[in-house]
Amino acid sequence: MFFDPTYLICVALPSMLLMGIASWYVKHAYNKWSRVRASSGLTGAQAAQQLISRSAYVGEAGADGLRNVRVLGVGGNLTDHYNPQDKTLYLSPSVANSPSVAAVAVAAHELGHAMQDAEGYLPMRFRSALVPMVNIGSNLGWILILAGLIFRFTELAWLGVFFFAGGALFALATLPVELNASARAKRLVAEAGIIRSEEEQRGVNQVLNAAALTYVAGLLTAVMQLLYYVFLVIGMGRRDD
Repeated sequence: MFFDPTYLICVALPSMLLMGIASWYVKHAYNKWSRVRASSGLTGAQAAQQLISRSAYVGEAGADGLRNVRVLGVGGNLTDHYNPQDKTLYLSPSVANSPSVAAVAVAAHELGHAMQDAEGYLPMRFRSALVPMVNIGSNLGWILILAGLIFRFTELAWLGVFFFAGGALFALATLPVELNASARAKRLVAEAGIIRSEEEQRGVNQVLNAAALTYVAGLLTAVMQLLYYVFLVIGMGRRDD
Protein backbone atom coordinates (compact mmCIF):
# COMPACT_ATOMS: atom_id res chain seq x y z
CA MET A 1 0.00 0.00 0.00
CA PHE A 2 2.76 2.44 0.91
CA PHE A 3 4.79 1.58 -2.20
CA ASP A 4 1.88 1.21 -4.61
CA PRO A 5 3.00 2.73 -7.95
CA THR A 6 -0.65 3.62 -8.64
CA TYR A 7 -0.66 5.84 -5.57
CA LEU A 8 2.61 7.43 -6.64
CA ILE A 9 1.42 8.16 -10.18
CA CYS A 10 -2.22 9.01 -9.56
CA VAL A 11 -2.06 10.71 -6.15
CA ALA A 12 1.38 11.57 -4.78
CA LEU A 13 2.96 13.14 -7.86
CA PRO A 14 -0.13 15.13 -8.97
CA SER A 15 -0.62 16.34 -5.40
CA MET A 16 2.97 17.52 -5.12
CA LEU A 17 2.68 19.25 -8.49
CA LEU A 18 -0.56 21.00 -7.56
CA MET A 19 0.66 22.14 -4.15
CA GLY A 20 4.00 23.18 -5.62
CA ILE A 21 2.36 25.37 -8.26
CA ALA A 22 -0.02 26.89 -5.70
CA SER A 23 2.82 27.58 -3.26
CA TRP A 24 4.94 29.19 -5.97
CA TYR A 25 2.07 31.39 -7.11
CA VAL A 26 1.34 32.57 -3.56
CA LYS A 27 4.98 33.45 -2.91
CA HIS A 28 5.31 35.14 -6.29
CA ALA A 29 2.20 37.29 -5.81
CA TYR A 30 2.99 38.13 -2.19
CA ASN A 31 6.63 39.02 -2.89
CA LYS A 32 5.65 41.17 -5.86
CA TRP A 33 3.03 43.21 -4.04
CA SER A 34 4.89 43.35 -0.73
CA ARG A 35 7.26 45.71 -2.57
CA VAL A 36 4.41 48.05 -3.59
CA ARG A 37 3.43 50.58 -0.95
CA ALA A 38 -0.29 51.18 -0.40
CA SER A 39 -1.13 54.81 -1.15
CA SER A 40 -2.96 55.07 2.18
CA GLY A 41 0.35 54.39 3.95
CA LEU A 42 -1.37 52.07 6.45
CA THR A 43 0.36 48.95 7.70
CA GLY A 44 -1.52 45.68 7.85
CA ALA A 45 -2.23 46.15 11.57
CA GLN A 46 -3.37 49.75 11.08
CA ALA A 47 -5.60 48.75 8.18
CA ALA A 48 -7.21 46.03 10.29
CA GLN A 49 -7.85 48.46 13.16
CA GLN A 50 -9.35 51.02 10.80
CA LEU A 51 -11.61 48.43 9.19
CA ILE A 52 -12.78 47.22 12.59
CA SER A 53 -13.69 50.78 13.60
CA ARG A 54 -15.31 51.52 10.25
CA SER A 55 -17.39 48.32 10.29
CA ALA A 56 -18.90 49.37 13.61
CA TYR A 57 -19.45 52.93 12.39
CA VAL A 58 -21.28 52.02 9.18
CA GLY A 59 -23.33 49.32 10.86
CA GLU A 60 -21.90 46.26 9.12
CA ALA A 61 -23.58 42.99 10.07
CA GLY A 62 -21.83 41.65 13.11
CA ALA A 63 -20.44 45.05 14.08
CA ASP A 64 -21.10 44.45 17.78
CA GLY A 65 -18.86 41.42 17.63
CA LEU A 66 -16.13 43.30 15.77
CA ARG A 67 -15.83 45.83 18.58
CA ASN A 68 -14.33 43.06 20.69
CA VAL A 69 -11.86 41.88 18.04
CA ARG A 70 -8.23 42.45 18.98
CA VAL A 71 -5.25 42.70 16.65
CA LEU A 72 -2.06 41.09 17.97
CA GLY A 73 1.25 39.97 16.55
CA VAL A 74 2.34 36.39 16.00
CA GLY A 75 5.72 34.95 15.09
CA GLY A 76 6.64 33.41 11.76
CA ASN A 77 6.08 34.34 8.15
CA LEU A 78 2.55 34.38 6.68
CA THR A 79 1.21 32.76 9.85
CA ASP A 80 -1.65 35.25 9.89
CA HIS A 81 -4.99 33.93 11.11
CA TYR A 82 -8.15 34.77 13.00
CA ASN A 83 -8.93 32.78 16.15
CA PRO A 84 -12.69 32.70 16.86
CA GLN A 85 -12.04 31.33 20.35
CA ASP A 86 -10.45 34.52 21.66
CA LYS A 87 -11.77 36.90 18.95
CA THR A 88 -8.24 37.86 17.98
CA LEU A 89 -6.65 38.70 14.65
CA TYR A 90 -3.05 37.45 14.70
CA LEU A 91 -0.74 39.09 12.17
CA SER A 92 2.82 38.12 11.35
CA PRO A 93 5.52 40.84 11.44
CA SER A 94 5.74 41.09 7.64
CA VAL A 95 2.02 41.86 7.51
CA ALA A 96 1.45 43.81 10.73
CA ASN A 97 4.34 46.22 10.24
CA SER A 98 4.36 46.65 6.45
CA PRO A 99 2.41 49.35 4.55
CA SER A 100 2.39 47.25 1.41
CA VAL A 101 -0.53 46.24 -0.79
CA ALA A 102 0.11 42.57 0.05
CA ALA A 103 0.07 43.23 3.81
CA VAL A 104 -3.20 45.14 3.59
CA ALA A 105 -4.76 42.34 1.51
CA VAL A 106 -3.78 39.63 4.00
CA ALA A 107 -4.94 41.63 7.02
CA ALA A 108 -8.28 42.42 5.37
CA HIS A 109 -8.76 38.75 4.47
CA GLU A 110 -8.31 37.69 8.08
CA LEU A 111 -10.71 40.41 9.17
CA GLY A 112 -13.16 38.87 6.73
CA HIS A 113 -13.05 35.75 8.89
CA ALA A 114 -13.73 37.86 11.98
CA MET A 115 -16.81 39.29 10.27
CA GLN A 116 -17.96 35.78 9.35
CA ASP A 117 -17.60 34.77 12.99
CA ALA A 118 -19.49 37.82 14.23
CA GLU A 119 -22.34 37.17 11.80
CA GLY A 120 -22.53 33.46 12.52
CA TYR A 121 -21.75 32.75 8.86
CA LEU A 122 -23.20 29.28 8.26
CA PRO A 123 -20.38 27.77 6.12
CA MET A 124 -17.85 28.82 8.76
CA ARG A 125 -19.94 27.24 11.52
CA PHE A 126 -20.25 24.06 9.47
CA ARG A 127 -16.49 23.92 8.94
CA SER A 128 -15.86 24.42 12.66
CA ALA A 129 -18.26 21.59 13.46
CA LEU A 130 -16.17 19.27 11.26
CA VAL A 131 -12.94 19.87 13.18
CA PRO A 132 -13.42 17.05 15.78
CA MET A 133 -14.23 14.55 13.02
CA VAL A 134 -11.23 15.63 10.98
CA ASN A 135 -8.87 15.44 13.95
CA ILE A 136 -9.99 11.87 14.61
CA GLY A 137 -10.32 10.78 11.00
CA SER A 138 -6.92 12.03 9.86
CA ASN A 139 -5.22 9.68 12.31
CA LEU A 140 -7.71 6.85 12.58
CA GLY A 141 -8.90 6.61 8.98
CA TRP A 142 -5.78 5.26 7.30
CA ILE A 143 -5.13 2.92 10.28
CA LEU A 144 -8.55 1.33 9.85
CA ILE A 145 -8.08 1.10 6.08
CA LEU A 146 -4.69 -0.56 6.52
CA ALA A 147 -6.04 -2.97 9.14
CA GLY A 148 -8.98 -3.83 6.92
CA LEU A 149 -6.69 -4.58 3.98
CA ILE A 150 -4.30 -6.68 6.06
CA PHE A 151 -7.04 -8.75 7.72
CA ARG A 152 -9.28 -8.82 4.63
CA PHE A 153 -12.02 -7.12 6.64
CA THR A 154 -13.88 -5.04 4.07
CA GLU A 155 -16.29 -3.43 6.54
CA LEU A 156 -13.40 -2.19 8.66
CA ALA A 157 -11.69 -0.72 5.60
CA TRP A 158 -14.90 1.08 4.60
CA LEU A 159 -15.15 2.50 8.10
CA GLY A 160 -11.65 3.87 7.63
CA VAL A 161 -12.68 5.42 4.31
CA PHE A 162 -15.63 7.06 6.08
CA PHE A 163 -13.35 8.63 8.67
CA PHE A 164 -10.82 9.62 6.04
CA ALA A 165 -13.58 11.29 4.00
CA GLY A 166 -13.87 13.88 6.77
CA GLY A 167 -10.67 15.48 5.49
CA ALA A 168 -12.07 15.88 1.99
CA LEU A 169 -15.33 17.24 3.39
CA PHE A 170 -13.40 19.74 5.51
CA ALA A 171 -11.40 20.88 2.46
CA LEU A 172 -14.66 21.28 0.54
CA ALA A 173 -16.21 23.28 3.39
CA THR A 174 -13.11 25.46 3.68
CA LEU A 175 -13.20 26.69 0.09
CA PRO A 176 -16.38 28.84 0.27
CA VAL A 177 -15.29 30.21 3.65
CA GLU A 178 -11.96 31.40 2.24
CA LEU A 179 -13.47 32.73 -0.98
CA ASN A 180 -16.07 34.68 0.97
CA ALA A 181 -13.41 36.15 3.29
CA SER A 182 -11.42 37.29 0.25
CA ALA A 183 -14.51 38.81 -1.38
CA ARG A 184 -15.19 40.75 1.82
CA ALA A 185 -11.57 41.90 1.96
CA LYS A 186 -11.61 43.21 -1.61
CA ARG A 187 -14.77 45.18 -0.92
CA LEU A 188 -13.68 46.50 2.48
CA VAL A 189 -10.31 47.93 1.44
CA ALA A 190 -11.86 49.66 -1.57
CA GLU A 191 -14.82 51.15 0.32
CA ALA A 192 -12.62 52.32 3.21
CA GLY A 193 -10.17 54.02 0.85
CA ILE A 194 -7.25 51.94 2.07
CA ILE A 195 -6.70 50.86 -1.52
CA ARG A 196 -7.14 53.82 -3.87
CA SER A 197 -6.02 52.91 -7.37
CA GLU A 198 -6.83 50.26 -9.93
CA GLU A 199 -3.25 49.02 -9.75
CA GLU A 200 -3.48 48.52 -5.99
CA GLN A 201 -6.83 46.77 -6.36
CA ARG A 202 -5.29 44.49 -8.95
CA GLY A 203 -2.55 43.69 -6.45
CA VAL A 204 -5.08 42.86 -3.72
CA ASN A 205 -6.96 40.63 -6.14
CA GLN A 206 -3.80 38.84 -7.23
CA VAL A 207 -2.62 38.17 -3.69
CA LEU A 208 -6.00 36.87 -2.52
CA ASN A 209 -6.66 34.84 -5.67
CA ALA A 210 -3.27 33.20 -5.28
CA ALA A 211 -4.11 32.29 -1.70
CA ALA A 212 -7.43 30.81 -2.84
CA LEU A 213 -5.57 28.59 -5.27
CA THR A 214 -3.89 26.81 -2.35
CA TYR A 215 -7.30 25.80 -1.01
CA VAL A 216 -8.38 24.56 -4.43
CA ALA A 217 -5.18 22.49 -4.63
CA GLY A 218 -5.80 21.17 -1.12
CA LEU A 219 -9.33 20.11 -2.04
CA LEU A 220 -8.19 18.33 -5.20
CA THR A 221 -5.46 16.55 -3.25
CA ALA A 222 -7.92 15.40 -0.58
CA VAL A 223 -10.36 14.14 -3.21
CA MET A 224 -7.62 12.24 -5.08
CA GLN A 225 -6.52 10.55 -1.85
CA LEU A 226 -10.09 9.66 -0.94
CA LEU A 227 -10.81 8.20 -4.38
CA TYR A 228 -7.63 6.14 -4.22
CA TYR A 229 -8.72 4.54 -0.95
CA VAL A 230 -12.27 4.02 -2.23
CA PHE A 231 -11.05 2.15 -5.33
CA LEU A 232 -8.54 0.23 -3.22
CA VAL A 233 -11.27 -1.07 -0.91
CA ILE A 234 -13.60 -1.78 -3.85
CA GLY A 235 -10.84 -3.82 -5.46
CA MET A 236 -10.31 -5.78 -2.25
CA GLY A 237 -14.04 -6.53 -2.06
CA ARG A 238 -14.10 -7.83 -5.62
CA ARG A 239 -11.14 -10.12 -4.97
CA ASP A 240 -12.92 -11.54 -1.93
CA ASP A 241 -16.09 -12.36 -3.90
